[in-house]
Amino acid sequence: MKSAQMGILLLIVLALIVVGLSAYIVQETDQVIITRLGKPVREVTDPGLKVRVPLIEKVIRVEKRFLEWDGDPNQLPTRDKRFIFVDTYARWRITDATKYYQRLRDEYGAQSRLDDILDGETRNTVAKHDLIEVVRTSNREFAMTAELGGEQNEPFAKIVDGRDKLAAEVLASANQAAIELGIEVLDFRFKRINYVPEVRREVYSRMVSERNRIAEQFRSEGAGESARINGERERELANITSEAYREAQAIKGRADAKAADIYAKAYSGDPEFYRFLKTMEAFHDTIDADTVLLLSTDGEFLRYLERSK
Repeated sequence: MKSAQMGILLLIVLALIVVGLSAYIVQETDQVIITRLGKPVREVTDPGLKVRVPLIEKVIRVEKRFLEWDGDPNQLPTRDKRFIFVDTYARWRITDATKYYQRLRDEYGAQSRLDDILDGETRNTVAKHDLIEVVRTSNREFAMTAELGGEQNEPFAKIVDGRDKLAAEVLASANQAAIELGIEVLDFRFKRINYVPEVRREVYSRMVSERNRIAEQFRSEGAGESARINGERERELANITSEAYREAQAIKGRADAKAADIYAKAYSGDPEFYRFLKTMEAFHDTIDADTVLLLSTDGEFLRYLERSK
């Protein structure tokens, strides 16, 4: 009896072991390759609980989601012999899991192969176009040229392809090579484009010179405007001063005329008193305590002094 129970228990344990080795779960984010003695025999892409032959078949899981490729910045020459640093990135996915496993084995191998494909196609594409085609996308006008320079700058070269078209060209060329590896490049973009340090210093120096030229132009225009304002101020000041002087002289003239008229009326009313008054004023203005007078007998001063005795 006990032997029969032990046998049943052993069979249950063996069944559980066989089921555990046979069953596997496919996640929604995975696709599975079943290999038999190292050779792929089928693909499983539907999620759920699946069964395999234990010990003989092996489960290889690969990603079903979109994957990222981030390239290293590379120094590349353009058609017009300008050396630039180009930094790129892309998105890719596995389209044929079996071919992917046979050619690349894993994601590390895929990333390494994409480095060769995308970097090479980027170099070839950039080398076939001028720098302006790489950095610009359209022929839109610059809105700040008139504000910065005060005059219309020379027109830029016309864009025939543009950066977006160059990125599409790299994407198409890369997919021609990637399709043989069981993968697809979904998107490719230029992440950053910059001059090499030597050229960058030259560009910065030219930018500084241009800004200095603009600043000097503004300073020159400001100096001219300042001279114009100062000239108008001096002219207005001279006009005001001249008008004030003319008005002052007119007032003084009218005052002198009025004073002369008063003097004339006073003189005509009593000439002798007027003469006496003027003589006394002269005494007051010319004589002090230390003054010594030498007078002639017929002078006006002596005449009034003698009369006062």
